[in-house]
Amino acid sequence: MKQSNLQKIQNQIRDKFLKQGVKMVGPETIFFSKDTKIGKNVTIEPYVVFGPKVKIGSNVVIKSFSHLEECNIMNKVEIGPYARIRPKTILKEGSKIGNFVEVKKSVVGKNSKVNHLSYLGDSDIGKSVNIGAGTITCNYDGVNKNKT
Repeated sequence: MKQSNLQKIQNQIRDKFLKQGVKMVGPETIFFSKDTKIGKNVTIEPYVVFGPKVKIGSNVVIKSFSHLEECNIMNKVEIGPYARIRPKTILKEGSKIGNFVEVKKSVVGKNSKVNHLSYLGDSDIGKSVNIGAGTITCNYDGVNKNKT
């Protein structure tokens, strides 16, 4: 079966990262943007999608079915499974974003955890904070979006 141009490009990107030592489980199920940057000793599980402008530090684990775009992931971070990291998000060293968590335009501080079932939008979370299950940061008052 002949590969499409998209398949060829994705395979080239995957090969580049594999040669750099990135560990991929089911690499054919992982999709990268051409500008994705990845550090050392990173593990990516199946069915992860990288949108544009994603920068990943070292010693990071990204679990299955996660989607990342326009974000900066520092060292020793764990993401997913089923996490969505949206634009203008920074996950600082040692932070954890768990299953069914969506983060948009937020900073999650060093060693902070958002383990499951939460939405953080326009938030600034300090270091070593534990965000409980079901947390939603609501910041729209009908006129303005405010920082949480």
